[in-house]
Amino acid sequence: MTPSYFVHDTASIAPEAVIGERTQIWQHCQVREGAVIGEECILGKGVYIDARVQIGSRVKIQNYVSVYEGVTMEDGVFCGPHCVFTNDIQPRAINPDGSLKRADDWTIAPTLVRRGAAIGANATVVCGVTVGRWAMVGAGAVVTRDVPDYGLVYGNPARLYGFVCPCGARLSPFIPAPQPLPDAQDSATMEDEDGDQEMACLRCQRIISIPYRVYAKIVTQR
Repeated sequence: MTPSYFVHDTASIAPEAVIGERTQIWQHCQVREGAVIGEECILGKGVYIDARVQIGSRVKIQNYVSVYEGVTMEDGVFCGPHCVFTNDIQPRAINPDGSLKRADDWTIAPTLVRRGAAIGANATVVCGVTVGRWAMVGAGAVVTRDVPDYGLVYGNPARLYGFVCPCGARLSPFIPAPQPLPDAQDSATMEDEDGDQEMACLRCQRIISIPYRVYAKIVTQR
């Protein structure tokens, strides 16, 4: 039976890997045993998918990305060229007695990349974090902590500098037309950590609510 996905002749796919329909796997990729890749994904040249990695549908993984065991990507994730995901928070090649570390001598720290998130070229995602829905990680960033939904982070270590729309444009604080003031006990102000900051996309006119406790973490550049 002809596979319903494309694999280049130079790619290596473990028989135990599961590949979704219309996925394309290009030159010199390696997909190891137990990995699951969804439908309509694109794996560029030299991509490495470790054992038991979980990848959703319509994910684009550009050239020479390394995705190690413990990583889960939801649908629609983008990984720029040469970005890497780690899986050992305290890496060592040997034990204190000098013996080579085996699989049972260390613990995988899982990483989750949520729907629609984008990881820039040459970024490093240190294991044990969650990259939120539609978040954007700048090129060369080193992600060491969770990234909120729609968060824009960059730098080393990566810090939160704003928020982005699902269309990719940067969001701006939304200032609605003046309205009659509600009773004080019903209002959610910027100082109320349970309230939301409304953010607007000037490109596609979406309005997105960001919890104020998250919005307040933006780094102010000087």
